[in-house]
Amino acid sequence: MNQIYTGKFIASCRKEKGLTQAQLAEKLNITDRAVSKWETGKCMPDSSIMLELCSILGVTVNELLSGERINMNNYEEKVSENLIELKKQNENSFSISKLLAIAFSASIGIAVLVCAISNFAISGSFTWSLIVLASCLFGWAVTIPMILLGKKGIKTSLIMLTALILPYLFILRVLIGVKELFLIGAVMAAISLAFIWVVYAVFTRFMDRKFLATGITFIVALPFMLIINASLWLMIGEPVVDIWDILAAFGAAAVGVAFIIYDRKKVTGDGSN
Repeated sequence: MNQIYTGKFIASCRKEKGLTQAQLAEKLNITDRAVSKWETGKCMPDSSIMLELCSILGVTVNELLSGERINMNNYEEKVSENLIELKKQNENSFSISKLLAIAFSASIGIAVLVCAISNFAISGSFTWSLIVLASCLFGWAVTIPMILLGKKGIKTSLIMLTALILPYLFILRVLIGVKELFLIGAVMAAISLAFIWVVYAVFTRFMDRKFLATGITFIVALPFMLIINASLWLMIGEPVVDIWDILAAFGAAAVGVAFIIYDRKKVTGDGSN
């Protein structure tokens, strides 16, 4: 399996069907930049659209991965070769991820151990080191899915963050002894989580148009900034908006619009090849 051969094969089949890159992209609901990357061998089509791509081009998945038309005599052999290659790639990727996860976990464990020893040596008990322990465990649980699974682990990490944030804040409230910490933290966490999930949905929807997704993110941040400031105002009884917040809002809006305009220019300016 060779990305260059596959790319050239996609280009050849596309032209046989009388399709431009833009037309093929439209059928797949992606950008023509993504198609261009396939055809130049920079990346492979995502598995989620591979079957649809093969249907449009009139080829099998095995032929797409092989980068050539396959006669029935060699079909089973090519299937085996492609499956073995895919398995090797997955195993290599997972092995690196496992090593990173082990290194990350070991670093967390060492940090917690050092803090615990230092805390006990100084005060004869475990006080502030329990806060470090809770924070490290929380960070580990949220981060480890992304280390092991890469992009596929982002959603799992967000689920872990959503599920664990309130228990984590409650533990901090108990350890620190400040009642307001949990209330204010829970409200801020709920607003922040809503924003993070919206951003995740935006980038998932426009995965091949990162500039557009980034621009939308900056624009969407504006109402969330307002909600956060209004919530803090209600909880602490004092206005928290100053000139810097206003400038930040205008800056976010300007950056968001700039990204969206740039994306539009990129889309309309790219050649159809």
